[in-house]
Amino acid sequence: MCGRFTLQHTPQEVAERFSAQQTLFDFPPRFNIAPMQPIAVITQNAYGDGVRALEGYRWGLVPSWAKDDSIGSKMINARLETLSEKASFKHALKRRRCLIPADGFYEWKQQEKVKTPHYIHFRDDRLWAFAGLWEEWNGPGDAPLRTCTIITGEPNHLLSTLHHRMAVILKPDLEDAWLDPRTSMEDALSMLEIYPDSDLEAFPVGKRVGNVVNDDETLIEPAQEEPQQGQLSLL
Repeated sequence: MCGRFTLQHTPQEVAERFSAQQTLFDFPPRFNIAPMQPIAVITQNAYGDGVRALEGYRWGLVPSWAKDDSIGSKMINARLETLSEKASFKHALKRRRCLIPADGFYEWKQQEKVKTPHYIHFRDDRLWAFAGLWEEWNGPGDAPLRTCTIITGEPNHLLSTLHHRMAVILKPDLEDAWLDPRTSMEDALSMLEIYPDSDLEAFPVGKRVGNVVNDDETLIEPAQEEPQQGQLSLL
């Protein structure tokens, strides 16, 4: 699954990278983006005008038919294997696809009773996009609520050492077609491939990332090795 990620790039850099014609969402550098928070998304034709825009949607999909928006906390990820079957996702897959910009993410490796967070990113720190879906929900408020989810699939070799699932990273040459509402559901599904791990790296980081209150650049620093029991200090 994907439950935390980073976006250190500026809104201007994100808009330029994904050729957004409008920037409707401002944000500072983020090092611990968590579910149910507003996050940056790239949409196309979201308002029927054909415009590609950088917007801010809440992370955690709320289907249009939901009774209330609390379901979003359970819908932060959408499994690739059942996208075309589940009512929660299949309609969004047809017409409401989005890009979710990121430059790194976290996974927790389970070893016996201990979970260790790891930071995963491209070695050159490039900006890229998760494959996402979005929905609009009309609740009791004045304005409709727009929400999104990140698609997950099988992991590549690197990620398989940490977790049995991996967020789908779209290849850059597929991003335009993924956003295009004219792309069929079948063609869209064919784009959701396992991203190769040749340019990725992962390393353990400190446990402060487990608290969503913490959101600073120290979270992505490699964890300091703890001295083994009985090891003498050289100081």
